[in-house]
Amino acid sequence: MKELPHTVQIYLKKDDCYLLLYRNKKKNDVNEGKWIGVGGHVEKGESIDQAAIREVKEETGLIIHSLTCNGEVLFVNNDYQELMYVYEIDDFSGELIDCNEGELRWVPISTMLELPMWEGDKYYLPLLGKKDSYFKLEIKYRDKELVSVTTYL
Repeated sequence: MKELPHTVQIYLKKDDCYLLLYRNKKKNDVNEGKWIGVGGHVEKGESIDQAAIREVKEETGLIIHSLTCNGEVLFVNNDYQELMYVYEIDDFSGELIDCNEGELRWVPISTMLELPMWEGDKYYLPLLGKKDSYFKLEIKYRDKELVSVTTYL
């Protein structure tokens, strides 16, 4: 049985804004035209926290000082599945760099759901602010159209 790919998605928080990435630079990008958090695949031999720290540094130039994973999302799209670990992080420093995957922008949390993004993201993003709870969701798509969202306790 093939192991499920693991990814990390990080939402850096500053002044009631999240740092979002508008995916508009990579060819054949499944996320093209969407606003998402920064992140990517967990590499072999790497913990999810190590992957989050690395991905933030690579895509933004920022350095994370402390972090806690807020939840996990099982994404299913047709025959593809991926387990994504989601972080909200406010303990970081440094200067933003240009990202080769898209445009980075600080977006007010109060208006971010109005941006083009995966419909399923709108179910877990409001859960990030709840520091004392860990969420687990399964988000199913069929041909990139949202089919269902299941919450697990």
